[in-house]
Amino acid sequence: MSTDNKKELYVKTITISKLFTTTVCLVALVGCQGSSTPGGAKTEKKTGAVLAEVNDGSITTGDFERELKNLPEYLKAMADTPQGRKEMLDTMVIRELILQQASKDGLDKGPEIEDKLQDLKKRLIIESFLKKKVESESKVSDEDLKKFYEQNKEKFKSGEQIKASHILVKTDKEAKEILARIKGGGNFEELAKKSSADSSAAKGGDLGWFGKGSMVPAFEKAALALKEGQVSDVVKSDFGFHIIKLTGKRAAGVRPLEEVKDQIKGAIMPTKQQEVFQKIKEELKKTAKITVKEDVLNGLDSKKDGGKPEEKKPAEAAAPTVAPEKK
Repeated sequence: MSTDNKKELYVKTITISKLFTTTVCLVALVGCQGSSTPGGAKTEKKTGAVLAEVNDGSITTGDFERELKNLPEYLKAMADTPQGRKEMLDTMVIRELILQQASKDGLDKGPEIEDKLQDLKKRLIIESFLKKKVESESKVSDEDLKKFYEQNKEKFKSGEQIKASHILVKTDKEAKEILARIKGGGNFEELAKKSSADSSAAKGGDLGWFGKGSMVPAFEKAALALKEGQVSDVVKSDFGFHIIKLTGKRAAGVRPLEEVKDQIKGAIMPTKQQEVFQKIKEELKKTAKITVKEDVLNGLDSKKDGGKPEEKKPAEAAAPTVAPEKK
């Protein structure tokens, strides 16, 4: 879709705390289905109907639902379209094939795998703890939103904008059939949910507000020529074939607070989360007994010859380490 909409989607993703980025990437890579558990571990009980048979293994609706549940929020809308579900299932099939081949090659056994599984388990436990604590304690108040809005009004200025929904399909024939159904009284939003190949399908094709230069030329020209509530003929672009419905127009000016609340919250939340994370660290340290072996720590970068610390000459001895002053 448009460059601006892609940018807007990216901006929304930064609301996910940097604390969780590593784990989210890890989950996306290894998946969350319970089949083909490496290392002889107990396989999770299968639930639901079989979606795909992969050699001697299978992927069920239960596996699919767990996969969907663990996706980052900004990706979940992709699975609301037929094409998105197909791509998601294909990814799960490929991962199952890789797991099966790895098992045949003996890569699912041995101390190295067990060590990595233990490391992964620790990371997931830490991520779960932080997610629960940080998300529950990180709050952006209405006062925070108003203050940010008043201090940054220049950032929310926009030129003349329109609001539109669309249905995107691959062929001209399919687009014409859908257009005929709309002209015959079919509900645009429902048809978008069922037929559109774009991620906006989950929202009935709604693309939100955008200004001139945001969309590809063919799409923009057709959208700007419409009256509010009017539906276009079939429009061809590099993305496929569109049917566009204009749902709103507004003059240039500062966007209202109500409309940019989510955007502001996304800008403020990482700072709030970092403050909570810092508080958690301080509270945990305050009630813990921690002894750091400075001599061992300082010797880590000088170990040679089978792990023995390199002997230093008196003149090269490290200066005493001064503990940082507590705030």
